[in-house]
Amino acid sequence: MRSDQLTIGFVRRGFSSGGGAESYLQRLAAGVAQAGHRVRLYTAEEWPADMWNFGPVVRLDATSAIGFADELKKIQPRRECDVVMSLERIWRCDVYRAGDGVHRAWLERRNEVSGPLQKLTQLLNRKHSATLSLEESLFGKAGAERVIANSRMVKEEIVRLYGFPGEKIDVVYNGVPLQSLHRDAQDRAKTRESLGLADNDVVVLFAGSGWERKGLRFAVDAVERLAGQTRLLVAGRGDSRQFPSAHAQFLGVVREMPSLYAAADIFLLPTIYDPFSNACLEALAAGRPVITTRANGVSEIIESGRHGTVIDDPPDIDAISEALRLWSDPARRAQAHLDNLALAAQFDMPANVERTLGILSAAATQ
Repeated sequence: MRSDQLTIGFVRRGFSSGGGAESYLQRLAAGVAQAGHRVRLYTAEEWPADMWNFGPVVRLDATSAIGFADELKKIQPRRECDVVMSLERIWRCDVYRAGDGVHRAWLERRNEVSGPLQKLTQLLNRKHSATLSLEESLFGKAGAERVIANSRMVKEEIVRLYGFPGEKIDVVYNGVPLQSLHRDAQDRAKTRESLGLADNDVVVLFAGSGWERKGLRFAVDAVERLAGQTRLLVAGRGDSRQFPSAHAQFLGVVREMPSLYAAADIFLLPTIYDPFSNACLEALAAGRPVITTRANGVSEIIESGRHGTVIDDPPDIDAISEALRLWSDPARRAQAHLDNLALAAQFDMPANVERTLGILSAAATQ
């Protein structure tokens, strides 16, 4: 065994098909294993066996977030790992990656756009209470030793809302496997044909589950306002009956997202809150202009008017519609294509793995 070889325990309770956190963890684990380290996954029963081939899987018998955190605390994974990195809110760990953002910040933003009934429901929701309890523990004195935030926005929220020391928070933006996202013109034409799209349709893509938080209603309203040859493709899990539209096509969970990015002309995510959208980064890597809000950490890397458009938070339908009109121009999209490929090249997954490994290695010696 190499003297610098680590046993790294990763923690992620649930599994969502097409989930950004799960995809990121798989990419990170692959990179860490390729670098010569051993990895273990601590999870619950719903994580599919065929979705983890990087090392042992420890499954905990728990159905709730608090129950999972309690069971993990009992088995003390630090006894068999050099360092434990959690992508899940638990009671404590060596390194916590706040990839899901700050729940208290999300609730703040949700209140800004919610009606009285939604606010009352939020107060009575036990899941919110449990999540906040775990979050308070992680950012307390006996919680995480270090925190990885995937945007400056998230780092600032942790400091502001919990008083966690800023010097113990590292900002590491998400990474994506660039080569796997590339598709050619033939693939684009084939995918558009299979979806019944005309050559002159301006195709707007929305991707993600949790449609309330990601602002699907704003996307539908903006596309409805434009009408004409603008079409909205919606990829992800949700109830399409809540968003009736003659211009929207609901695709469900899509396995082959790169082909869908290629088929689209514009990527739209008018989110109420997103720590750093993986889908936006993937769309940039596919050369597509991205329209999103300042409440999305990915807005920190986007130059509005060059790589896409960053609109204010909460989302405004007029602003979204105007951005869609702007990027309906093929010449403007062609220029953005080149700029976005160059931008995304800075966020290839190996760079993320290297930076994260540096933090984990330092934590293992403390």
